[in-house]
Amino acid sequence: MSAIPPEESLIQYPSDFPIKVMGKTHPELAQTLTQVVLQFDAGFNPATVEMRPSRSGNYIGLTFTVRATSREQLDNLYRALHAHPMVSVVL
Repeated sequence: MSAIPPEESLIQYPSDFPIKVMGKTHPELAQTLTQVVLQFDAGFNPATVEMRPSRSGNYIGLTFTVRATSREQLDNLYRALHAHPMVSVVL
């Protein structure tokens, strides 16, 4: 993947950027994925994680609002979340 020049990016850095993650309901899902997020945003506040269960309760949606400092940081975070076995979808 080629780098996008800063002047062509749709995101201004640094900025707060929400990342939505969905996975099967598990008592440790939020805590486990928060640890992944902290690897890419050491200043992330775990108390800000938003959680929404699915209608049937089988899945939970999590929103992590990270401090995005670069395209590379966001790409690496998306890859790490997407590769995690507890994650079904990353948006």
